[in-house]
Parts: sequence; structure tokens; C-alpha cells
Amino acid sequence: MNGSLAAMPAAPPPAAPTGWRDGWRDGLSYGALGLPLAFVALPLYVVLPNHYAEAFGVPLAWLGALLLAARLLDAVVDPWIGRLCDRWFAHSAARVLAISGAAALALAVGFFALFFPPMRDLPGLLAWCGATLALSYLSYSVLSIVHQSWGARLGGDAAQRARIVSWREGLSLVGVLLASVLSSTLGPAVTSAVLALSLSLGLAALRRAPRAPAGMLPSQAAPMRLALANPSFRRLLTVYLVNGIASAIPATLVLFFIRDRLQAPAFEPLFLGGYFLAAALSMPLWLRAVSRFGLARSWLAGMLLAIASFAWAAGLGAGDVLGFAAVCVASGVALGADLSLPGALLAGVIRRAGHQGRAEGMYFGWWNFATKLNLALAAGIALPLLGLFGYAPGSRDAAALDALTLAYCALPCVLKLIAAALLYARWMRSPEGSTE
Repeated sequence: MNGSLAAMPAAPPPAAPTGWRDGWRDGLSYGALGLPLAFVALPLYVVLPNHYAEAFGVPLAWLGALLLAARLLDAVVDPWIGRLCDRWFAHSAARVLAISGAAALALAVGFFALFFPPMRDLPGLLAWCGATLALSYLSYSVLSIVHQSWGARLGGDAAQRARIVSWREGLSLVGVLLASVLSSTLGPAVTSAVLALSLSLGLAALRRAPRAPAGMLPSQAAPMRLALANPSFRRLLTVYLVNGIASAIPATLVLFFIRDRLQAPAFEPLFLGGYFLAAALSMPLWLRAVSRFGLARSWLAGMLLAIASFAWAAGLGAGDVLGFAAVCVASGVALGADLSLPGALLAGVIRRAGHQGRAEGMYFGWWNFATKLNLALAAGIALPLLGLFGYAPGSRDAAALDALTLAYCALPCVLKLIAAALLYARWMRSPEGSTE
């Protein structure tokens, strides 16, 4: 392609999204694919290392290295997958659905094969794990970027965009809860079967979902730099990165905090279930807030709620089960804002740039890259700091537990404050931010 999409004469489309009737049928048909996609994160991060260590005797250090390498590969290729996604949408919805079907099949096969290796020697196990992880992650990325781009192409005003994203993310939270129950009670075989079935149902529902018309021609693929050349996207991405690291740090450390600071491991299912359930149930509340206050102000309120939650958690100690349950509910409500509102802001950035129907895949490729970078940075910041200050899992030393509290509570508060300041100064006070 000569030039870039930024130079193409393309006015933002009308606010009303194409074909979206704002009913539960449209929401469910679009959002249903989010449920099986949520299966990939929890079992692979929580269940897989324990499964390979206990069933096959694979050292945790090797498993950690494999998971990190697979996730880095996944993150690096996301912008390229996004570029391909734009070409598929430009060709036809039929091509998008056909490729999504192939990716869903690859994900189902890779997920099942990951838990049932045909060999038992250590080199063979590591090779099998690495190959099936790569297959699972890459196919998951294709489906995720297609799903996000499909919703962003529908457009709409701020409230409508938030509603579209909330259907996707709300059903993803249901998927997290379902995957956690299945993986812990019925094992990987049943979890794999439910994943395959729900992927099929999710894609069948997507065929009936509202859709925007095809945009650019296949020969007019967006250049890789297009999204990053958009100053509005860079400002929003900066806020998203800082806020994402702030959210990922407590997610990385929560089990340590429950087991060592609170000394309440028996209540882990209650805490985690309450957290995700509160996030899912808070979606309608955030949609009401958006209708009244706008996307950016509502997201800012979610950040402030998270800060208050973790500030309260800093005062908790051994046996404070009810207090931490309240923290989980409040921070879960704040998570609802983090899940539903930034993606809606991004859809507005794409529309105002004149790139709707043309380059959603490219934008969401970089967006997903940032999401995965958040997780890596959270572990890279929090875990070394804890080790530096003398904390190790199972520790009861007062100084080590104070370090854990600072890392779990204080560090996220500081980063959330920075994110809130960036949101206000770099987004809400800008011309585009003042309208949302």
C-alpha cells in the first residue's frame, strides 16, 4: 500500500452502530465467544504448572521459563495478527468466521493436547509443552483480536460502546468462574470438552451477531505504525499501561497475601469467586455511570475505588476474613470499570481517527500487546522487590509480611494514582477526552 490509512478521506461513521438493536439477543450473540476464551488464562496459569509438576515431575523452573517464552511470543505477534485481521474483515465476514473456526479448532486441540502429552521423558515433555502452548496462545490471540475488532467496528456513542464491551467482558468473567470450577473439580479432560463445546456455540452465536459492512479493500492493509502514529491512541495507551500494571500486581500476589498475611487459605475460593462475581455484576452499574458521567469520568471513579480498596487492605492481618471479603467485592467492582470502559474509549479513538471499519485489528493488536506486557511487568516488578526485602512464600517474619503488604497494597495504590493523574491531565483535559 502506498501512503497510509491516515491519509485516506474517511469521515467518522454515524454514532448508531450498524444493526445493533441494543437487546439481550444482540449482546449475547456478540459476547458469547468471550466465555470460552476466558478458559485459556486461568487453567494455563494456575493448573498447568501444578499438573506437569505433580503428574510428570517437570521442574517448576522449566515450566516457568516455557510459560514466559510462550507468552512473550504471543505478545510480540499480536500486532501482526491485528494487521492480518483487518485484511480478513476487508475481504468479508465469511472469511473472518472461517478463519475463526480454524483458530477455534486449533485452540481446542492445543488445549487438550497440552494436558495429555504422549511421552514421559523430560526433554519430550518440555518440547510437547512448548509446542502446544504456542499453538494454544496463538490461536487464542487470533480469536481475541477478531472478537474485539468485531465489537469495535459496530461503533455507537459512548454508552453504546461501553454496552458492547460489557457484554464481551461480562461473559468472559462468567467463563473465568466456570473454568475455575471445572478445572478444580472435574479435571482437564472435562474442562477441554466444555471449552470445545463453548467455542462452537460462541462462533455459532457470532454468525448471528450484528456486523458492520466491510471496510477497506484487501490491498489497503494498514501499516504497522498506523495506530502508534495516532496521538490520541498513544495517550490512552499510556494510561492503560500504567493502570494495567497497577491491577496486575495484586493479581500476581493475591494468593501470597491470603495465605501468609491473612493466614486464610481455606477462604481462597470465597475471595476469588466474590472478586470475579462482583466484577460481572457491576457491569450494569458502570453502564449507568457512563450514561450520566461519561466514559472517562466513570473510569476515573473506578480507579479511585480501587485505591480506596487497597488502602483498606493494608490494615488487615491474620484472620481478617470479612474485611478482606469486602476488599475483594470493592476491588471487583473497580475491575468491572477496568474491563468495560477502556475498550469503549479505544473504539471512540478509532472512530474519530476515521479508521473504523479499516484498522480495528491493528489497534487491538497493540492493545493486547500492552495487556500481556502488563502481566510480565507486574511479575518483573513485584516479585524481585519482595525477594529483595526478604519475603518468601510461607514466611511469618514480621518484616517480610510488611514487605508483602506494601507490594500488594501500597504499590498498586501509587500506580493507580499515577494512572488517574494521567487520565485526568492527558485525556480528560484534551479536546477528545472532554467529550467522553
